[in-house]
Amino acid sequence: MQDMAPYVHEEVKGMNYELVYIINPTVEEEARKELIARFNGMIETNGGTVDKVDEWGKRRLAYPINDLPEGYYVLVHYTAETSVPKEIERNMGITDNILRYLTTRIEHKTTGVKPRTARIAPSAPEASAPEAAAEVSEQAEESAPEAE
Repeated sequence: MQDMAPYVHEEVKGMNYELVYIINPTVEEEARKELIARFNGMIETNGGTVDKVDEWGKRRLAYPINDLPEGYYVLVHYTAETSVPKEIERNMGITDNILRYLTTRIEHKTTGVKPRTARIAPSAPEASAPEAAAEVSEQAEESAPEAE
């Protein structure tokens, strides 16, 4: 009997994500830094890695949220398993100082397909206008019934 090896899954690499969230602008700077560090720490404790944190600062909102015309924007690029964004969004939803958030997965193209070469259509022989008109009139004469 053959030795049956157990089915082994390949180690799944983490997916790349981009998270943008808006913090209430009335929050003081220290509390805002703690909030950013809290969510970065949450990513790392769930097995992810924070690649880049970009604080955009206070910006005017397109429309007022909770009667606030401005918000403090933060952009985070991170790599994690597929369950981590759900946990992050769940925590952001119950945090009062987060006005809005959006997580998107960044897909990288990994195909080895070469681009198609441009095809040139074969050119048809062109007939001049007087010759084409003469051919049409000849065909019309042949197909017309003869009068007796």
